[in-house]
Amino acid sequence: MAYKSLILEKEGAIATITLNRPDAGNAFDFSLMVEFDDVMKVVGGDPGIRVVIITGAGKHFSTGIDLSIFTNPAGLVEKEGGASEISPDPDDQTYGKGTPIASVIRIRNMNKPVIAAINGAVIGAAFSMVLACDMRIASDKARFSMVFVKRGIVPDTGGSFTLPRIVGFPKACELILTGDTIDAAEADRIGLVNRVVPHDDLMTAARELAGKIAKNPPLAVEMAKGDLYNAMAETDFMEQMKREEASQSKLLNTEDFMEAATAFLEKREPQFKGR
Repeated sequence: MAYKSLILEKEGAIATITLNRPDAGNAFDFSLMVEFDDVMKVVGGDPGIRVVIITGAGKHFSTGIDLSIFTNPAGLVEKEGGASEISPDPDDQTYGKGTPIASVIRIRNMNKPVIAAINGAVIGAAFSMVLACDMRIASDKARFSMVFVKRGIVPDTGGSFTLPRIVGFPKACELILTGDTIDAAEADRIGLVNRVVPHDDLMTAARELAGKIAKNPPLAVEMAKGDLYNAMAETDFMEQMKREEASQSKLLNTEDFMEAATAFLEKREPQFKGR
């Protein structure tokens, strides 16, 4: 499938999505919105992909929504040489399909881990999107801003939900109500990112993490991700343990579990098939 505003690459079980409007800071115009939502649906439904990496081309991850779409949408489409050839699936019932809202929903509901490899500035709605990812590796050149209030609006795309759950309520209040920009070191200090690496090592670090995950049994990874997110909303310890038991019961009856046990006893590398 051909995309105009992003690049999809597959290497083994790892898919890398690169936002590709570097001259516009990888800001989301209508074309990129539709294409990014489509590609998240594609990779989410591809059984050959076990881990997804998202990054940006050029010096920014993404500067958020392209504000020119609010002032001159027709002119923007003409300037960009036409809208995307991708059209949202009419049978798709995902809320907000064709927009960053749907993309974030797909990231959160995807049965495979999503890693954000943050190469530079990530601002506004793009910041919210990064927060929806399961893990975040940041270049030492990365910058983060919940800029919404400075534009006279409030965080959207799930940002007000995810940020306090990651960095805690007081720090989320500070970042959202000031709209301040923080650097990679501060993001690391407050637990916003998994780690910070030298800029030139970013994609190597992201792929190494993705590779470690991709080697594991995909059904176990899928259920572990689901159990983790359920636990964030669960208030009853016993109910969460019951969910864990249900997941464990299913996994104990899979070929991958038997392969893991057999390979361990035979002192060899397991070969998982996702069944």
